[in-house]
Amino acid sequence: MKLLSPPLQAFLAIAQEKTVHAAANKLHITQTAVTQRIKSLENRLSTSLFVRTRRGMILTSEGETLLRYCYSFQALEGEALTCIAMTGLEKNVSICMTGPSTIMRARIIPRCVTVMKAFPRLLMSFNIDDNETRASSLRRGESQIAIIEQAFISDEMEYKKLEPEHYVLVVSSAWKKRKLKEIIKQEKIIDFNMHDHMTFNYLKKYNLFDHANKERHFTNRTDTLALLIAEEMGYGVLPYEFAKPYLINKQLALLNGEKTYPYFLVAAWFPRDPQSAYFSALIDACF
Repeated sequence: MKLLSPPLQAFLAIAQEKTVHAAANKLHITQTAVTQRIKSLENRLSTSLFVRTRRGMILTSEGETLLRYCYSFQALEGEALTCIAMTGLEKNVSICMTGPSTIMRARIIPRCVTVMKAFPRLLMSFNIDDNETRASSLRRGESQIAIIEQAFISDEMEYKKLEPEHYVLVVSSAWKKRKLKEIIKQEKIIDFNMHDHMTFNYLKKYNLFDHANKERHFTNRTDTLALLIAEEMGYGVLPYEFAKPYLINKQLALLNGEKTYPYFLVAAWFPRDPQSAYFSALIDACF
């Protein structure tokens, strides 16, 4: 049994499949029927939900809001049907949490395991995403909880401040006898991508930025970034929790002692009324 109306089912199918043709196949109806349902929905809402592009049907901001509603509705649908039917039958509930690799691996996922054991019908998806697209995933409803910078919080979101990650400046252990200013003047920086300013922020905090060579290598995986530093391709910053095993194994060495740069994140979500026990437990797992 589906509680979403046919127009909303058509909307959800297009949002997921990106084309009217694929949505029609998924729903086993004609493309004309899908188009009519979307037009009907847009007329009722007095807004446009999609923009047609070469990449397919792209959601407008209003479409993202509606998609988030549909996902939230689906998550609660099983619970609602159980209460209505009075069967007592438990239903599986799916939740997606997205966040950066380091904090997810070191802190959040291990704590969520306890929640998963307490709620056996909870089906978790952990989306490891080191790009700043996590807030968009939350707005579209693809994720129900996102670990993001507070700057990306919108007025409708609720959030919880997390303990900061502490970034340290690291180099290959082969360079541990070299002087700090010599390294930052002569060697390249290794960062996540061109928009990643974490190493720059660290250097500025300790008045080292003006002395540094600004040329950079990029890699979009934290483990690969650590590997490149260990292989003497350059230097950079890593969260201490992530860098610790490399430091113990003497693949990496601290370049500026134990001086750190704190990186503040929040766990964000859209309000759920009522907020279930399993959802509250997942929020509590974020620290």
